[in-house]
This record gives sequence, C-alpha cells and structure tokens, in this order.
Amino acid sequence: MGNTLILILVAICVLCSICSIFLFFSTNRDIKNITKTLTYQYNLMVKIQTVLKNKFSVNETTDKAEIIYQDLLQDLIPIMAAIDVMPRTTSEHPLWRALGGIMDEYAKNPFVLEKLRRAIKLDSNISHNVGHYLNRANLFLQHMSATDTDGILSTTFTDGLLGQSLTFFAQAQALANTDK
Repeated sequence: MGNTLILILVAICVLCSICSIFLFFSTNRDIKNITKTLTYQYNLMVKIQTVLKNKFSVNETTDKAEIIYQDLLQDLIPIMAAIDVMPRTTSEHPLWRALGGIMDEYAKNPFVLEKLRRAIKLDSNISHNVGHYLNRANLFLQHMSATDTDGILSTTFTDGLLGQSLTFFAQAQALANTDK
C-alpha cells in the first residue's frame, strides 16, 4: 500500500508538471499573439495619425486658399463692372468663373484690353484693384511654387486662368502706365 500511494503521488506530480508545461507554452503563445496584435494596432494608429495630419494640412491649405480666392475675387468684381464683363455661367468657384469670363471675353474681343487700360488710367479704384490683384496673385503663385514639391500644382495655376489673367492685367497696367 505504501508503494501504491507513492506511485499515485509521483503520477499526480508528473501530471501536474505536464499541465504546468502545457500552460506555460500556451501562455507564451498567447503573449506572442497579443504582442503581434498590439504592434499591428500601434502601426495602424500611426498610419491613422499620419492620414489625419495630412487631412488637417490639406483642410488648412484649402481654408487659406479660399481666403486668398475671396480676396482676389473682391478685386475682380469692380474690374469686371468697369469693362462690362460677366462671369462664366458654370459650376466652378466664383473666382474661376470671373477669371474665365474675363479671359473668354478677351479671346472674343481684344478691345477689352483697351477698356481695361482706360479704366486703369481714369479710375484710381480700378488701378488700385488691378495692382492689388497682381500683387496677391503673384504672392499666391510664389507660395505655391515654394510649397509644391513636384511642381504640378503650381504649374497648373501658372499655366491656367490665374497665370493668363496675370499676363492680361500686367499688360493692361503697363499700357496704362506708359500713357501717363
């Protein structure tokens, strides 16, 4: 009976040791899985943070651009009234509709340049608006060139309506200033 009791106790100890080893390895496996999951979630949170920062930057840039657009548009409204030009009837931003209307009218009727030259020469408010528009638009293009790493966006603005209007207004201002 004593040997049987010792054998039962040894069997129980071996069984407990095997269970402990099994629990040790399963706990180790679970900890590795938790570590992988936490690493994945951390990397995902870093990506989300980066996306949100970029989105915030884009929204901030968009808000600043909208302020600049409105400022440029405020200069264009009296100029358009002075040379009798209507904005385009499209769903674009009002600035682009105004610039498009001016450039479309100039393409149809080059006399618009002469009208603008006269308005600049005779009306100090129009002269001021043209000068302010030229300064603000040039600063905007310089800012775009400095911040646009690949140059695609700044080239789009320079070659588009903004760049064409700058040329048009600068030409009219130069003609008005040579007549003085």
